[in-house]
Amino acid sequence: MSYVFTPAPVPALAVRGTDATFPVRRVYCVGRNYADHAIEMGHDPDREPPFFFQKNPDNLTTESTFPYPGRTSDVHHEIELVVCLGNGGADIAAENALDHVFGYAVGLDMTRRDLQSVAKKMGRPWEIGKAFEKSAPVSAVVPAAKIGHPAEGAIWLKVNGEIRQEGDLNQMIWKTAEAISYLSGLFTLSAGDVIMTGTPAGVGPVERGDSLQGHIDGVGDLTVTVS
Repeated sequence: MSYVFTPAPVPALAVRGTDATFPVRRVYCVGRNYADHAIEMGHDPDREPPFFFQKNPDNLTTESTFPYPGRTSDVHHEIELVVCLGNGGADIAAENALDHVFGYAVGLDMTRRDLQSVAKKMGRPWEIGKAFEKSAPVSAVVPAAKIGHPAEGAIWLKVNGEIRQEGDLNQMIWKTAEAISYLSGLFTLSAGDVIMTGTPAGVGPVERGDSLQGHIDGVGDLTVTVS
């Protein structure tokens, strides 16, 4: 097979402690998956069915700088547990869902909040606010074989040394296994799929020059500078 032009490289994440990389196929994001964040965004935190939006695979970046994007004046940080699937399927049972996980990482769902807010008011998709270039800085992936499947533990984000977001993985409304199971009823999942599992309360704006330090117990750390 010949291509009319050279295909873009496959987006990939580093795997901690190895020279291997994790190739990214699709990126799914769980919306409003912490009750306190749902409240701060003006929604009822009751356990309604989960909803998902997507970023593009090449939105993920392992670079230590986040370039402030254009056409916005209100970019927000959202610290998240990132789930990386090693195999997939359709209609995966929740009790078997964690068997499909290769590993976990720390990620940021950077959001052009002003553009997202306009899209919400007009009933339009969110991609303009969510799926822009380098909008998802991600740490190296740590294999589940090394750390198990984190279900509790601190998740926090500091901006210039001050805590902005703070929560616990056990506060997720839809746990990792449940999110995988539900999502697999909507899409056929596959190895290389990435799920960003939502963010705790405290989201807020960043400015050029800010230093963002994220942490999830048992998973790792992520440091990004806004440029």
